[in-house]
Amino acid sequence: MLDRLLPVWIAAAMAAGLATGRAIPGLGAALDAVQVDGISLPIALGLLVMMYPVLAKVRYDRLETVTGDRRLLVSSLVLNWVAGPALMFALAWLFLADLPAYRTGLIIVGLARCIAMVIIWNDLACGDREAAAVLVALNSAFQVVAFALLGWFYLDLLPGRLGLPTTTLDVSMWGIARSVLIFLGIPLVAGYLTRRLGEKTKGRTWYETRFLPKIGPAALWGLLFTIVILFALQGDAVTSRPGDVARIALPLLVYFAVMWAGAFALGHLAGLGYERTATLAFTAAGNNFELAIAVAIATFGVTSGQALAGVVGPLIEVPVLLALVYLSLALRRRLTRPHPLPV
Repeated sequence: MLDRLLPVWIAAAMAAGLATGRAIPGLGAALDAVQVDGISLPIALGLLVMMYPVLAKVRYDRLETVTGDRRLLVSSLVLNWVAGPALMFALAWLFLADLPAYRTGLIIVGLARCIAMVIIWNDLACGDREAAAVLVALNSAFQVVAFALLGWFYLDLLPGRLGLPTTTLDVSMWGIARSVLIFLGIPLVAGYLTRRLGEKTKGRTWYETRFLPKIGPAALWGLLFTIVILFALQGDAVTSRPGDVARIALPLLVYFAVMWAGAFALGHLAGLGYERTATLAFTAAGNNFELAIAVAIATFGVTSGQALAGVVGPLIEVPVLLALVYLSLALRRRLTRPHPLPV
């Protein structure tokens, strides 16, 4: 029931979060106050619960087959750190040239590559779990080093060279590293240790046929919980400014569609096979909303337009990438359909 009606549950979670945040004054501030060293505990809890079962499914003894696939690794790095930020920069200036705060927030979203929800989307689309783990870890390492540098390039250097207004972004490298360590490091280590200990004590057959089915649903429950909390945090801001949300949503829709379709086409042309092509597409299209929102709030304030643009990111990303999961599955059936024998 949870799997078959997942679009219904996600829509209900989004609506519940927005309605709750709108109906209960101060709820967003109260939830946001539950944090340690700038990390929102409710969101962290949801993301960790969401990612752990999927990372426990990864067969870590197969990672060498992924790390040896240079086509996949190079394609992912180019898509995430060259194509993605450049496309979001272009779309932000094309659609939001008259709204500098939203434009800046959108560019920040484009710089924050996904390390959390992409694990779920890839799993739902029957992508390669081992490839997803490697690509997420690889892009997370690049994120620690490249985020601040690309922020300076796209918000200060490049606009200045083009004669456009510039913005200064003050980002702590430790803050980015901390986000990566918490949202990827903890569930990755937990998933790895769970598989190693489970297979060592009970065997792989028991682990995959008895244990994994029991913890599997927790990933989707974690996803729904995260969506409710995230939307409740900014429910009032989103529902009180529908016109602004629509302006921000349009370039985001274009961004997710172009990145996913371009990555899927690239993987198919490179002969990666469906599973790794799907993984490449979802890791290229997703964004790290938690990091983008945290950077926007820390730099510009919780009520800023930059923060609102960060919040609209998952508002659009969740339903769009869910729809792309079903499109991906349809393409899978088409690509793997056996060809009729010649008469």
